[in-house]
Amino acid sequence: MSGANFYHITSEGKMQETKTPSEAMNSAKKGDFVWLNYYKPEKDDLLPLAGLLGLHSLSIEDCFDKDQIPKIEDFPENTFILFNSFTYADRKLFIEEIDLFIGENFVVSVSGLGHDKGNILSGIERSVEIAGESLKLGPAFLLHVIIDHIVDKKFAAIEALEEELDAAEDKMLLNVSGFDPALILRLRRDLLSLRKSLFHEREILVRICRKDFPFIGEKTIFLYRDIYDHLVKSFELTETCRDIVTSLMEIYLSLLNNQMALAANETNISVRRLTLITTVFMPMTLIAGVGGMSEWSMMTGPENWKLSYTLFMLAMLVMGAANYYLLKWLERKDKKSARP
Repeated sequence: MSGANFYHITSEGKMQETKTPSEAMNSAKKGDFVWLNYYKPEKDDLLPLAGLLGLHSLSIEDCFDKDQIPKIEDFPENTFILFNSFTYADRKLFIEEIDLFIGENFVVSVSGLGHDKGNILSGIERSVEIAGESLKLGPAFLLHVIIDHIVDKKFAAIEALEEELDAAEDKMLLNVSGFDPALILRLRRDLLSLRKSLFHEREILVRICRKDFPFIGEKTIFLYRDIYDHLVKSFELTETCRDIVTSLMEIYLSLLNNQMALAANETNISVRRLTLITTVFMPMTLIAGVGGMSEWSMMTGPENWKLSYTLFMLAMLVMGAANYYLLKWLERKDKKSARP
């Protein structure tokens, strides 16, 4: 559900809600400023701001252009900031674009044009009201409150990702064969998206703290330095998580290779046993075959069949035993030669 709230903020720091942007601008006196907060607006809702506040048409187009990287652009009558918000829910990372405009006597915030996981700026009005007299610092202070709110939400999403990463590590070590590596790949992809966004947002704050933009004055720079510190912390945490993901993938492959090697060793042992049995019985089979083609009793005479078959069985046993011990002796010899 779309919506918009328009506020006239006096030089004493008091907020007064109005019905239209024009009413807010007309009621603003010298030292006052206005805040236009849009949630899921249509393009026609923002186009009138080009004439009312001097917003550039390209910036308005950027508000409705998805998959953009965070950036800050300076125009003669305003500064445009594109920030990303993160929401982690149902094991999915949702990235939403927040568009901000700041001028000499106004702030415009546009949100809700991405996923449908609720208004990321919900409750921001309460935070602004609590600021009270600090609003005397002007639009730059209000912009700080909004960006600080977004950055706090980012940290909550990163913490949720970190917790799932810890759970994935425990699950993998507990049962590597039942572990789904797609989980690690998804976490890696989410962390890459976080890093990409945080990298550009950190550069935005560097430029703001460097005083490159006229609508963010000296009095509020220290507030933006605090936001910069939070972004650096989030960026470093994301980098740490990415290193953990890489290590987990290496550990997973190592454990999987160990299991495959163990299975191969068991197969080799079975094959070796079968080979031993086959080799032992091979000469015995030969003798049995010869005896089957020409009766042993024919060699000693039919009257001596008891003696001939007894000797035949003894010969088979002797040959089998000799073959078995010969193979064992050769195996021990090979093991000794293989030792360093």
